[in-house]
Amino acid sequence: MKTVILIFDGLTALDAVGPYEVFRSVPGWEVEFVAPERGEVRTDAGSLGLIADRPYAEVAAADLVLVPGGHGNRSLLEDEPLLEWLREIDRGSTWTTSVCTGSLVLGAAGLLRGRRATGHWLYLEPLRAYGAEPVVGRFVEDGKLLTAAGVSAGIDMALHLVGREVGPEVAEAVQLGIEYDPRPPFDAGHPSKAPAPIVELVTAVSNARNPGLSSLADPEQP
Repeated sequence: MKTVILIFDGLTALDAVGPYEVFRSVPGWEVEFVAPERGEVRTDAGSLGLIADRPYAEVAAADLVLVPGGHGNRSLLEDEPLLEWLREIDRGSTWTTSVCTGSLVLGAAGLLRGRRATGHWLYLEPLRAYGAEPVVGRFVEDGKLLTAAGVSAGIDMALHLVGREVGPEVAEAVQLGIEYDPRPPFDAGHPSKAPAPIVELVTAVSNARNPGLSSLADPEQP
């Protein structure tokens, strides 16, 4: 399984690294990071760098492509060369996947029209602007499109994909190998569970960091 993970300046680290840890643990799977240019990209916090082995333009095909989220992917929504690359990769892929707001990039490429899809809970409605049907869930599978909710959900999605491709025993072995046994000390991982003041705080902070993104929910707005 040739796996390509797109990285870019301003990505959220766990969106890419969580699935990477799952995929690279499967015997025989090849995982490669690609970016607009070869070399280092910095995550949204700026304190961590990841290295792209090749520019994405050098990759003509892949069995599995993954697009992570992070505020840096907003510029990708209008990056036609990259969107065309995604469309071309999707034509031959077995799986086209995203984590968090990576689904917005798939939507901008036209890959989610008429599809059920998910993403970070704060940015579900903007998916409608791309013709998708937003769905609440840790991950959503619609044909070969597999989208994950926010950040940590990428690990769940990746394990599900491994189970679909090579069987539950391999997925369980990978899960055990990375000791993925989440038992969070708080039960506030989704707005349906978190206290209202916490939901309001996180929403306000996100809106301040991402001004104008909500306008994507209305395709009539410029």
